[in-house]
Amino acid sequence: MSLILNIETSTKNCSVSIANEGEVLVIKELNNGNYSHAEMLHPFIDDIINKSNISLSDIDAIAVSKGPGSYTGLRIGVSAAKGLCFAFDKPLISIDTLTSLSYSITINQGIIVPMIDARRMEVYSAIFDANHQLVREIKADIVDEETYLEYLEKSRVYFLGDGATKCKEIIKHKNAIFIESKYPSAREMAKLSFDKYKISDTENVAYFEPFYLKDFIVIPEKKKN
Repeated sequence: MSLILNIETSTKNCSVSIANEGEVLVIKELNNGNYSHAEMLHPFIDDIINKSNISLSDIDAIAVSKGPGSYTGLRIGVSAAKGLCFAFDKPLISIDTLTSLSYSITINQGIIVPMIDARRMEVYSAIFDANHQLVREIKADIVDEETYLEYLEKSRVYFLGDGATKCKEIIKHKNAIFIESKYPSAREMAKLSFDKYKISDTENVAYFEPFYLKDFIVIPEKKKN
């Protein structure tokens, strides 16, 4: 038995699960359109621990979504995961957010483009084949009608995630397929975290930081006249 607590807070979906050898035993998540992770995350963890009839000391590892995504959301998730690792002396596993998101759909052929919303017409995206193998690394893309044209001209392209919603208004190619209501989730993390656990692919708890992709920028409040 290998019990892993998975924590996903990179978007507005606050999601936690407990999995045994890659199979989800219990999951709790909420996407209410707000970043409610600061209030929800620890109660969610307590709830699924109680429902699983185990204690946190029984967990073999803690896995956290490392980004890219919301700066604040990632900080909350990683801080919680590291705190639990220190408190219970457990290994920390990091999971790439876009890879996890790509596993939320299954296709026979074509390309998967998971997207996380960034500023204005920008998204964080990566490109995967039908077997969820990385085709193009993670980038911050400014989206226009030609951004993914080289892939759209060759096969169907499945866009998913909260970044795909705004791209639907711009990308009109016949091979573009937009899948609604897909967010990074602790459900898809389960298999990925177990795969890493089996080969002891863990992080240094003291020094691990989220993968923001871009620097966090504070926009000053406009002065009132």
